[in-house]
Amino acid sequence: MKTITVLLAICGLLLGTALVGYFGFGEVGHALLAVRWTGFLAILAYHLAGIALLGLCWYLLTPRPAPLRAFLWGRLIRDSASEVLPLSQLGGFVMGARAATLLGISGAAAAASTIVDVTLEVTGQLGYIALGLVLLAWMQPNDPLIGWMAFGLVAGLVLVIGFILVQRHGLGLMERLVRRIGQRWSKDRAFEQPLNLEIHEIYRHPRALYRAGLLHWAAWVATSFEAWLALHFMGAPLGVGAVIVIESLLYAARSVAFAVPNAVGVQEGAYIMLGAAFGLTPEVALALSLLKRARDLVIGVPALIAWQILESRRLLIGLGRPAVVPSFTTCGGETEGADS
Repeated sequence: MKTITVLLAICGLLLGTALVGYFGFGEVGHALLAVRWTGFLAILAYHLAGIALLGLCWYLLTPRPAPLRAFLWGRLIRDSASEVLPLSQLGGFVMGARAATLLGISGAAAAASTIVDVTLEVTGQLGYIALGLVLLAWMQPNDPLIGWMAFGLVAGLVLVIGFILVQRHGLGLMERLVRRIGQRWSKDRAFEQPLNLEIHEIYRHPRALYRAGLLHWAAWVATSFEAWLALHFMGAPLGVGAVIVIESLLYAARSVAFAVPNAVGVQEGAYIMLGAAFGLTPEVALALSLLKRARDLVIGVPALIAWQILESRRLLIGLGRPAVVPSFTTCGGETEGADS
């Protein structure tokens, strides 16, 4: 799998570079530089506010008292890992949950709430795509993409319903998967704790689920305004409706190509094709994509470095303590492990 991931990343990088070269490095650079530092700083601030909103969505799901900062921090690391490191989105989910545990959340609670939060985020994305579909049908009723979008929307809804049923009634396979992935990132056995009790506890609070789901949908819609703002700074403004259609279809394409790290190449190609339908030149479309990648690097790299510093401090503190074999409780109530 690692080899395939690397190959996909290389192919995507080559495709993205080829697209920029084909349409002209100078033209793309000119559109990108038109944003200026003031515009770029505004986009950074807007995006950080969006990450904070997503952290709040995650926080609302926790049935027990927990520090908000842990979820804000975990969400920042989740997004940074997914957009900066050559990982699939699944790797970002695990790293975000791991980062949240550093600020006082148990591994089981972090993993369980991450699973439910991702489910609600995908559900919000489907609502976002539905909004884009309605706008596309209104603006361009004969566009062939309408049928494909409707089919993808129904297929996505079926998958989400199936995933929810697995969470509610069949978590054995999911627990083994989370345990295996968690052990790849850390020797901490916190991720080995049962998830079913934590997830069932979250689902006992439907109001929190509705609030978090609605906020996720709002966060998806808010991403369109970030792209609209960037295009405004570039001197290539589009209507809000057109931007919502482009962005909703873009993230749908990214979700389909989830195996490609950072959607390299996929995002650039999608922007060119989708932007062309609304009069956006390829140079501006590529500049918008590169602007987003620059934003992710400026935010993500310092965040990941800070996370590694925290992890190193935790490791050093652990080395100074007596060796202990951690204990945990299984679903059947038996306790495994004991102090050495």
